[in-house]
Amino acid sequence: MSGMSLAKMVGKDFELPEEISEAQLRSALVRAFEYLVEDDFPKLVQILYRADVDQDKLKKLLESTENASSGEIIADAYLARQKAKLEIWNKYSKPSSE
Repeated sequence: MSGMSLAKMVGKDFELPEEISEAQLRSALVRAFEYLVEDDFPKLVQILYRADVDQDKLKKLLESTENASSGEIIADAYLARQKAKLEIWNKYSKPSSE
């Protein structure tokens, strides 16, 4: 399989297996972000910055979302951003004969 996968893209920030379902990926990220929020906030900020997650939007989400942990909210925002980047990457990296 050519082309970039979501797991491969996320793998730049986290050591995760490439053959992983999106549900497994999300739960691994939720755990990772919950750990980072508690234990390594500077690394969390660096990962979100590198992934180009909108910090202001994320802050509003964290303040306004109930029934979800900060790890879940951050993981979902991070995944949404990576998916958007992946779509653009795949769109422009395909041969033009398709």
